[in-house]
Amino acid sequence: MKRLSALSFLSGLTLLFLAGLGVGAVFTARYSGTVAQPVYSEGTPTPSSFVGGEIGAAMPTQSIADISNSRRTPTVVAAYRVSPSVVNIRTISTVRSRPSIFDRAFGSRSRQVPGLGSGFAIDDSGTILTNQHVVRGADQIEVIDVDGQRYEAKLVGSDALTDLAVVQIPAGLVPAAPLGTSSDLVVGEPAVALGNPSGFSLQNSEATVTSGVISGVGRDIQSQSGQDVLYADMIQTDASINPGNSGGPLANAEGNVIGVNSSILSLSGGSEGLGFAIPIDRALRVASELADFGRVRRPWVGAAIITDRSDVESMFGRPVVAEVYPGTPADAAGLQVADEITSLNGRAVNHDLDWQVGLVDAGVGTNVEVTYRRGKQEQKTQLLIEEIPSGQATLVEVLSGLGLVTVTEQIIQERSLEVEFGALIVSIEEEVQRVTRLRLGDVIWGINENEVRSAEEASEFFDYYAQSGETQGWVRVHIARGKQSGALTFRVG
Repeated sequence: MKRLSALSFLSGLTLLFLAGLGVGAVFTARYSGTVAQPVYSEGTPTPSSFVGGEIGAAMPTQSIADISNSRRTPTVVAAYRVSPSVVNIRTISTVRSRPSIFDRAFGSRSRQVPGLGSGFAIDDSGTILTNQHVVRGADQIEVIDVDGQRYEAKLVGSDALTDLAVVQIPAGLVPAAPLGTSSDLVVGEPAVALGNPSGFSLQNSEATVTSGVISGVGRDIQSQSGQDVLYADMIQTDASINPGNSGGPLANAEGNVIGVNSSILSLSGGSEGLGFAIPIDRALRVASELADFGRVRRPWVGAAIITDRSDVESMFGRPVVAEVYPGTPADAAGLQVADEITSLNGRAVNHDLDWQVGLVDAGVGTNVEVTYRRGKQEQKTQLLIEEIPSGQATLVEVLSGLGLVTVTEQIIQERSLEVEFGALIVSIEEEVQRVTRLRLGDVIWGINENEVRSAEEASEFFDYYAQSGETQGWVRVHIARGKQSGALTFRVG
């Protein structure tokens, strides 16, 4: 299936997923008034059953006994404490070419593609945490420990929307990393990134270490227009993150893991001091879901939150309630259409992705405090997070009851659209609208990590994700609705 090769924004900066020798992709921001791309926040203590090595445990004195105190820096502490838990992850994926006239004559064509990334043990039973894009589509997964020992690994579960995955090797082979928390990070404190860089260029199995500081927390990666939030609530660091580092740990000065290295912003394709990591609190929650259920239970409250950009003076827009479904937690909490969401559990909500982040981090079955503005009054309410009901999660056949046409220049002018490409919804059955929350006149411009430039491409991506185990049928559909923009998550199949 089609994937983009780069994401151009911020004067040419590119968001890179650093797995293997290749660079995975997301969107190219080419127009104003656009939408969002997955991901999730921090703010609550680690709710996971994964506890890792003891927080604050002593460094292995047999390894550093001869190192003077002046040389025993935070980087050294992190390296000695975390390195034994870091692994190299190698994958083999079968890539098949698109069907063509030649396939009928010679049969379908395919090739084996190697991949490389990093990961780390989060317990002593062989549970390895990494990025979803490291193991995406892999037919074979191999884990290599610090001593070069190789182990066949089994994929426990992966989640494309949070870019996290869990693989399993036999117990007792790799020690658990000391796990910290991302809820109390301080901008400016030391940060140490560990992993296996440079793809297949380096044959050494032990992790390498780079150091820097926490440059920012709760970072939303935005497009040049300031309207596309591509990844929300990430840890930003200037510690160098290079190809092959994806899935490796980010540690603090005490040698406790605080994040999972994920991506960088770069003009050159290499590290330029703009690295991003998934907060460890979120990562462990997702890992627990994958271990317990083989999937991530999707939070649902019965309200559609979308970023309203009707105020032309507002650069970032406002997250507002677009719909409230009767008999749902949002209805019980008293939320109404047009309410402006300002915070969730005390954390500011500046975009509809911040809302989704907060729900994921809080977790299914918990109550959260929502602060919202109705008119000139600010109010608060308690909201119960439920798992998305089966009726909401299971969609009718892909595209059944959904009519799309490719956005053209004429359509853009006739309808005064604020997008330059996409698939326009020209017909939609009531049941499909109820389940997906899509509406007549919406423009679909992205599905998961792919731009949608035609109705045919939308159909192709819906079909792909419906049949692929990559996301278990879940899609995040990026839409433009008048001057509003947002993303809707539902299941196709």
